[in-house]
Amino acid sequence: MMGLSRPVAQALAMVVAMVLVALLAQAGKPVHKLADQRARFDLEKVIPEQFGDWRLLRAGGVVLPDPSVLANLQRLYTQTLSRAYVNSRGTVIMLSIAYGDDQRATMAVHYPEVCYPAQGFQVRSNRVDSVVTPHGTLPVRRLETELSRQRFEPVTYWVTIGDRISLGGFERRLIELEYGLQRVIPDGLLFRVSSINRDSPQAFRDQDAFTRDLLAALPQLSREWLAGNPARLAAAPQP
Repeated sequence: MMGLSRPVAQALAMVVAMVLVALLAQAGKPVHKLADQRARFDLEKVIPEQFGDWRLLRAGGVVLPDPSVLANLQRLYTQTLSRAYVNSRGTVIMLSIAYGDDQRATMAVHYPEVCYPAQGFQVRSNRVDSVVTPHGTLPVRRLETELSRQRFEPVTYWVTIGDRISLGGFERRLIELEYGLQRVIPDGLLFRVSSINRDSPQAFRDQDAFTRDLLAALPQLSREWLAGNPARLAAAPQP
């Protein structure tokens, strides 16, 4: 779209995508779920309680997501998992995974930049980044959040739609359209790690180490279920 500014071009592309979706709806709704064609996974069994230098933290003292948020996730999703892990240096990472077998608009993922402010947090920064792993480079989103100048909680997350990673916005709509054209209802999940730390760069390094160790501990099928198909992984786009 020569001569158009990037925002205008994106807006026009979004209009075109919406028209295509409307035409698709007229032609017929998706007829089968992707989840029905994939191996069944149980989050409680897939995610180990100990791996690398990390072990499940069973003792109190770590504030997990608000109970009302957990209840909402359980209502929207097929499976949810919330745990805290600690390593030999005492670093604590909070892990939250929410999986749904239907990721259309009515089952849309609960993005942290939306649910954290709903709990009273302020989002100080929101940017796209990447995590380099032996299995591919994962595009992720980084948030710096704080609650009443007392709880500083950096967050790293990604979302899968089918076997693709999406960080939201127009990209997500295109992925949904792609599946819709195949008459497929995609499944998907939200993978989120966070930690309470005023030093955001260090917190993100800890979260990346945790993520790499977790993915390395999983068999290939489970890893692809959490992080998408490695053939599709690429460096994160520039913010």
